[in-house]
Parts: sequence; structure tokens; C-alpha cells
Amino acid sequence: MVDGLGYPEKVLDATEVRQILADAFGELNLTDRSVLVVIPDNTRSGPIDLFFRELYGLFGEQVRDLDYLIALGTHPPLPREDMLARVGVTGQELAENYPKVTLYNHRWDQGDTLTTAGVIPANEVEQLSEGMFSKDIPVRVNRMIYDYDLVIICGPVFPHEVVGFSGGNKYFFPGISGQEVIDTTHWLGALITSNEIIGTKHTPVRAMINRAVSMIDVPAQAICFVAGEQGLCGVYAGDPKAAWSEAADLSAQIHVKYLSHPYSQVLSVIPEMYDDLWTGAKGMYKTEPVVADGGEVILYAPHITEFSYTHGDRIESIGYHVKDYFVKQWDRFRDEPWGVLAHSTHLRGIGEYDKAMDQESPRIQVTLATGISRERCEHVNLGYRDPADIDPGEWIRKSGDDVLVVPKAGERLYRLEES
Repeated sequence: MVDGLGYPEKVLDATEVRQILADAFGELNLTDRSVLVVIPDNTRSGPIDLFFRELYGLFGEQVRDLDYLIALGTHPPLPREDMLARVGVTGQELAENYPKVTLYNHRWDQGDTLTTAGVIPANEVEQLSEGMFSKDIPVRVNRMIYDYDLVIICGPVFPHEVVGFSGGNKYFFPGISGQEVIDTTHWLGALITSNEIIGTKHTPVRAMINRAVSMIDVPAQAICFVAGEQGLCGVYAGDPKAAWSEAADLSAQIHVKYLSHPYSQVLSVIPEMYDDLWTGAKGMYKTEPVVADGGEVILYAPHITEFSYTHGDRIESIGYHVKDYFVKQWDRFRDEPWGVLAHSTHLRGIGEYDKAMDQESPRIQVTLATGISRERCEHVNLGYRDPADIDPGEWIRKSGDDVLVVPKAGERLYRLEES
């Protein structure tokens, strides 16, 4: 069951949000119980601070604990000040006004923080992946969830390059999971290709995530919300699958922009909430469908100086390549982290690889106008432009039928009308 409201062309007010949460969770008996809320890090936009306040108002008098776990996947842990900012409080406010709250980072890289919920067997993986691969997948998840009487996942829903639409059960896997499910689901998305999967509601990746979640024996609810340019457009609370489904339908109306023709050049202006290329690459994923064959997408982000704060060494070793570069040389790459391979091919985009000629033919050019040097860009098979030579305002003034400028790239998906 789901309680919620959503508007494609207007926003919800705080009273409506409060009522949705009260309808969904107000009858729960949480007296002296412990609740864990799983939330996104600062690479996802949305009013997490609003939900933080409203949930404390709803549960604070009853519960023993109302803790928060930040679903980092493999992103770096947030410093304490960023954790506080994520929920909209200072350290003093947290201590004085929210005494039952403790904030935690998910640590996928520390084995003692994880526990194995089960194993998806190879034959089932083969079925879920539609025959793309077959292997046993250990389902490891942050062991904290078993210390609580209720887990609430709370986060936004947007078109997503790996799973189709983000949110919902994705906050368990890969949000607070071990590397096995992270790598497997990301590589499955890469084999399907970002261009094919992004903005698609029901995908093999989502099915695999839901199967992994089915092995977690913990009561769970969800708050899935949809944030537009003007504010909060929709909130759906209750059963995680059902709440996500309602939010994904609204996201498809709000976050997908259809264009009449492809562009030979796209300038994606990457906001500062993406602080490395691992996250800032969303500016490419979301615009790839509207770049003409042989065209170019430029990721403009002077603030980005690293490919990835977590996986940078492997990226610099492997480089960025089209999918078939890895698939046709699988013996060479099979032991590399599959999540890194997925990121590589997602950013490089659609293309072909001739193994006999050792020649790649990407459909489009991907160029960085960042704080990453020309030498490092060329080393990983990407183009380079000096960001000092680009004035986004001037580009906007000169944009037209052949040039598209996306001022805040990364969340809205661009598609062609005939697609």
C-alpha cells in the first residue's frame, strides 16, 4: 500500500508532505523501537532536511533511536560537517533538538560492516540477466539494518544509467551493499548499455536488485520522492516497490525532455554536487541520446580534478572504452572491478571495437573541460578542452539548432521525440 501525491506541473507544500507521512506511518507502533533511515549522499538533490524534520516530529517521542545511514555505494565517506549538512542541522542542533539521532556512513570497503544475506545462484543470475552471464552472487549488505526494528529508505527518483530509474530498493543495492552486487548490477547495465536502459522503468538490473532485497529479512518501508526544478513535485510512502513505481511514473513526466532533432555539440555544465568524474559523468549519460552521430558532448566542470576519489587508479590504468573493447578482450579484463568497467563504457558511450585492428569507433566524442590535464585526459582516451576557454553564458547565447547547452546537467534525461 502507498500513500502519496504527485503533480507534474506544481509542487507540494510542507503540510501535504506531513499528511502523506502521517497517513503512511502514523499507525505504526514504534514505542521504544529503533528505526534506521537510509538516505542518499550529497550527489543526489532533494529536500532530505525536510524529511529529517518531519520524521522526527512523527516518531521522535516514541522511538528509542531514529538513526540515519548514508547510502554511499562506493562513493567516499562524507565528512562529519557534510553529514550534518545533508540533514540540514548543525552539530549543536542535532544534540539539542534531535537527541535520538546518530548519523552513519556506509562503508562498503570495510568487510566487518557487512553481512551475507544469501547468494543468488548462477542459474538464477543467468535468467535475471537474460543470459548475459552466469555466476553465483553473494548478497552482502550493511549489517546495521539487522539492529533495527524498521528500515525506511528515503530518497529521490530520477532516470538512471544503470538501473533505468533510481530510488526504491536501489538504496539497499548498491546503496548499502557489498561490492559483489554493486559490480554485477553495474556491469549488467553496461552490457545492456546506458543509452538503452536509462529512463526505462522495468529492467533486468532492477529485477536483480529486487531479488537481492528479497533475501533481507528486515521490515522495510520507503519514502520515494520526485524533485523538479521548482521544488518537491511528488512524495510516495509505504511499500518500497509500490512507492518507487509511483515515483518513477512521475519522474518520467518531469525528468525526461524530448527534443525534435539531434545536436552536433552538447555542453553539459556539471554542478558542484558532483565532485569527481565518477559522479559528474551523469552529464554525459543524460545527454548521449540527443548527440548526433559523430557529434561531441563536452563536460564542463572546472571544479573536477579527479576521475574518481575511490577508483581513480584503476580508471587511469584501464581508460575509457566502448563496451566491445572489454567484451572482445574479456580474458584480459574479467578480473578488473566490474563496476569500474561499467563506468568506463558508460562514459565512453556507444561504439564498436575491431579486435584484429585494435581500433575503437565510438559513436560520439566525449571531451572534458575540467581541472584534469590534457595529458591525463588523453591517457584515458578522452578529449580535452581548456575550461578557461569556455564561457557557458556565451554558449547559451549562441546555442541554436546545432548546439545544446544544459545548465545543470546530470538529473534530467534528454531524448529524441521519435525514440
